[in-house]
Amino acid sequence: MSTPQHSQAVPPVPPGAHRAAPQTAPQAFSGPPPGGHGYASPIPVRRTHLGHAVASEWTKIRSVRSTVWTLAVMFVLVVGVGLLMALALGSQDGLGMPVLAGGFFGLMLGQLCVITLGVLVITSEYSTGMIRTTLTACPQRGRVLVAKALVFFLLSFTVTLVACALTAFLQAAMIEGKPVPEYIDPQMLNEETAATGQAVASAGEWLGATVGAALYVALLGLLSLAVGTLLRSTPGAITTMLGLVLLPFIVSLFLFTESVREFGEKLREYSVLNGLSSLFRIPFEGGSADTGWPLLWLLAGVTLAALIGAYARISARDV
Repeated sequence: MSTPQHSQAVPPVPPGAHRAAPQTAPQAFSGPPPGGHGYASPIPVRRTHLGHAVASEWTKIRSVRSTVWTLAVMFVLVVGVGLLMALALGSQDGLGMPVLAGGFFGLMLGQLCVITLGVLVITSEYSTGMIRTTLTACPQRGRVLVAKALVFFLLSFTVTLVACALTAFLQAAMIEGKPVPEYIDPQMLNEETAATGQAVASAGEWLGATVGAALYVALLGLLSLAVGTLLRSTPGAITTMLGLVLLPFIVSLFLFTESVREFGEKLREYSVLNGLSSLFRIPFEGGSADTGWPLLWLLAGVTLAALIGAYARISARDV
């Protein structure tokens, strides 16, 4: 007995359906567009330059609290101590030192704040690991160091210059016109003071106590940044810079025996503190004719050498 087979009904084929439907042939890769680039981004791409790195470093340095606090403390120390010195010297009957010399004592303390900030500009990124992000965004490591140096130097120089200028104006307003005691050596006086017998600040004294002092302190901060790049340690770099600023002068005070006295005098003459005090015309060593500018150029040379060493280190060593 045969089993009936169920045949499926085939629907009628409409006329023209036997023709194959047109198929879209796959398009072959035509290669990169003219110019040799494999991908053209719709986002505009610009080549980076030093200006972008400077803008980035400016954003970083002005957005951290350490910058505000260190510079604010420096400003208060320079102006505050300078004002106290002006009040003390202005209350005396005569003046036995240059008119603007009182500004040195506040800046001697304020420079320590700039040194600390110079170290933190670079070592804080190493301690937090932020330096990896910085170098990823800007693989040109030398450019990063140059941008940091430019931003920090201009900022520290500007703030220090404003503080020194304000202190100098306060000193001049309260002290100028005071009679000079007779026991003061005339060779230690400028021409205006020697001619009138009254304390007057010369143009050279104004330049040294404002622009010269600001340059000196800013260079010290820049040297601190270079030392921080070399050591990559905040405590180590700050300790090194404090030793460089204070130790030579302190050690020279104990070299008073006949065999080492000359060495102590040279050590004191080329110390950082003597260079700064000479700009205010009150040198610890070297004579009254020393204006401090030669020691400032010496500091500039040392700072440049340290920056070259820092550039070599940051370029050769991985993070």
